[in-house]
Amino acid sequence: MTIIATAFLALGLVLIIEGLAFALAPSLIERLLEALRALTYDQRRNLGLTAMVIGVILVWIAKNLGA
Repeated sequence: MTIIATAFLALGLVLIIEGLAFALAPSLIERLLEALRALTYDQRRNLGLTAMVIGVILVWIAKNLGA
């Protein structure tokens, strides 16, 4: 599997999970957005960077397992 195929796979999985969250629990998403607004810009940036690093690690593990 090429890096492009892996990127498309990862993006597709993210969109599926995001879509499920919005479809099944829209009120929960609203509360989550309110909680995010309460964070400072630095806290949001650190949260985003942490999520990105975890995502890269998960994609790397999946790639090494043969995905």
